[in-house]
Amino acid sequence: MMMNAFRTPVWPDYRTIWRWHFFAGLFCLPFIVLLCLTGSIYLFKPQVDHWIDWRYDHLAGGTTHSTPVQEVRAALDAVPGSHFLAYELPETTSGAVRVIVDRQGTAIRVYVDPTSCVVLKQVPEEDRFERIIFKLHGQLLLGNTGSIIMEMVASWTIVLIATGLYLWWPRRIKSLAGILYPRITRNGRVRWRDLHAVTGLWVSSFLVLFLVSGLPWSFVWGHALARVETQFSRLTSVPDWDIGAVSERNRIAGRSVSPQQTDTMPGMDMGPMAMSDSPLSDSLNHVVMTASQLGFPAPVLVTPPSAGETTWTVRSDTQNRPNRISAMVEASGRVRSVHRFEEKAWTDRIIGYGVAAHEGQLFGKANQFLNFLVAVGLLAMSIAALVLWFRRKPPGRLGVPPVDPNKKIGVGALVILIVLGLLLPELGVSLLLLCLATLLSQAARRTP
Repeated sequence: MMMNAFRTPVWPDYRTIWRWHFFAGLFCLPFIVLLCLTGSIYLFKPQVDHWIDWRYDHLAGGTTHSTPVQEVRAALDAVPGSHFLAYELPETTSGAVRVIVDRQGTAIRVYVDPTSCVVLKQVPEEDRFERIIFKLHGQLLLGNTGSIIMEMVASWTIVLIATGLYLWWPRRIKSLAGILYPRITRNGRVRWRDLHAVTGLWVSSFLVLFLVSGLPWSFVWGHALARVETQFSRLTSVPDWDIGAVSERNRIAGRSVSPQQTDTMPGMDMGPMAMSDSPLSDSLNHVVMTASQLGFPAPVLVTPPSAGETTWTVRSDTQNRPNRISAMVEASGRVRSVHRFEEKAWTDRIIGYGVAAHEGQLFGKANQFLNFLVAVGLLAMSIAALVLWFRRKPPGRLGVPPVDPNKKIGVGALVILIVLGLLLPELGVSLLLLCLATLLSQAARRTP
């Protein structure tokens, strides 16, 4: 017994690791390519948004300007049956005002010329180009179902990285070629192998950070994190990130609001009749004037009071989360309180830094360039993996690496899988299902 215990392997056989890497790659690779392409586009969201809206940010200036109340009235008239949801301050003196209205649960962005109150354009928030790219990147355009799928992909990508590093680990070092830099002058399999393995080495550390920083947005892991914080220490009162599929209407009006509460969210009917009689009409002018003087990082949103309250909210919606700041403003325009990023709980700050870095906005264009470089490297590594697979697999077969005869997982690998399965629920569930399928398959073979 003692001798058998000492003979128990710590790690699996090389071929077993190779099989895990192969199957994880086969599952993850199409999604990784999609993430590289959509992530690279969304990475330049500020530039893309400015390019799309260029004509609305460079209007011919006039001698007079309309008031926010007049601009909101024009937006509401252009979208019959809508309610006022938010007012976005123009970033330039020649830019159009963005008024966001809500019609039957759909947020619609209305562009209004501030000199003539003419409506220039209206588009549902969910139909904006970068919003579609965002939902494709994190949800496959399938809502929470897509979010769960992408969370499983992220979980198995971590397995892919771990097994890939094990396979890359040099057994005998004769040269750094093929270990720290690729042998691109070599022909055939060596060049493609180095492009895959060496690029994977340099990309993997950044990729893990991307995956971990993206988990708080996912449906299962994000809700589990919020539930743990609330249950144990209430570290987060209002999450500053989207969990799962959150509509733009909910996000603009307040991220802490659940879909079941949409009927009582901020927003008011400021139609032609209500505008002239409502005391909030003057309030909007005062609050917008105060918001323009606060100098918050763009884009700045002004949202009306919630039901039963009187204070307005002015907040920066910049992608660089550490620069976000919000203020509660009274109807007279007086600032009641200001809330800064550094005042948030430490978990919110960590997630905020991670989200900003993930989106390439934490340290400006250098962050964008670094993330783009990682995406290109990951795409090149994926292409190299496909080339290697097609070259080695027999015609008409999958080309699965051979099975280790002893079929032993190893104590160390088993411990790591259990820990990862507990930290990543989708990975744990899929591993249990794979084990169950294997046991059933073996039982079926033994049955005469």
